[in-house]
Amino acid sequence: MVITDSLATFGKYCLFIKRIFSIPDKWHVFFRRTISEISKLGVDSIPLVIIISLFIGAVITIQMQLNIMSPLIPAYAVGMATREIILLEFSSSILCLILAGKVGSNIASEIGTMRVTEQIDALEIMGVNSANYLVLPKITAFIVFMPVLVVFCMGTSLIGGYIIALFTDIIPVSRYIYGMQTMFIQWYVWYGIIKSLFFAFIISSVASFYGYYVKGGALDVGKSSTNAVVTSSILILLFDVILTKLLLQ
Repeated sequence: MVITDSLATFGKYCLFIKRIFSIPDKWHVFFRRTISEISKLGVDSIPLVIIISLFIGAVITIQMQLNIMSPLIPAYAVGMATREIILLEFSSSILCLILAGKVGSNIASEIGTMRVTEQIDALEIMGVNSANYLVLPKITAFIVFMPVLVVFCMGTSLIGGYIIALFTDIIPVSRYIYGMQTMFIQWYVWYGIIKSLFFAFIISSVASFYGYYVKGGALDVGKSSTNAVVTSSILILLFDVILTKLLLQ
C-alpha cells in the first residue's frame, strides 16, 4: 500500500513538473516575478546563512584542533580538514537541509494558502497555467541564487574558523591559514555548487508540489509544509550520496 501510494505521488509529481516547464504566457511577467522571488527566497536567506556558517566554521575548527593533537599529524591539518569539511559537505548538503526548513516551508505555505483560499482556482478559470505562473519563477529564482548562498557559506565558515584562531589560543593564525591553502583542489568548490543546484531544484519543486495539492483548510497547509520539509530533506540526503559517487570518482 505504501509503495503504491509512493508511486502514485511520484507520478503526480512528474505530471506537475511537466505543467511547470512550459513556455510562459508573458515573459515580462515571468521575469518580474523571478526577480521578486530572488529577493524573497534568496536575498532574505543571506543573514541566516552568514550566522549559521560563522558558528559552524568556528565549531569545526575547535573540534578539529581538539581531536587532531598528535606529533605525527602535521600542524596544518586543522585548517585543511576544516576547509575540506566545509567545501565538500557543509556548504552544500547541510546548508540545503537548513534551507529546506526555511525556504521549503515558505513556498509550501504560500502556495497552499493560495489553494485553500481558491486563488489558484481563479487563475485556472481565467485560463492561466497556474503551475507555470506560480512555481516556475520560484524554481528559477532559487536555482539562480543558490550558488551565491553557497559561496557566502564557504567564505563565512572559513572566516568563522579564522576568528577562533585570531581571538583564542587554540590554533595559531598562521597555521590555520597555511592549512587552508595546503593542497587546495579547486574542483571541490565547483562540486559544492553543482550539488547545491540539484538540491535547490528539489527544495523548490517538492515544496511547491505539496503546497499546490493541499486539500482542506489552514491546518492542512501546515501539514503540507511539514511534509514538504521532510520529503525534501530525505531526497537531499539520497541525492547527496548519488552525486558524491558521480562527481568524486
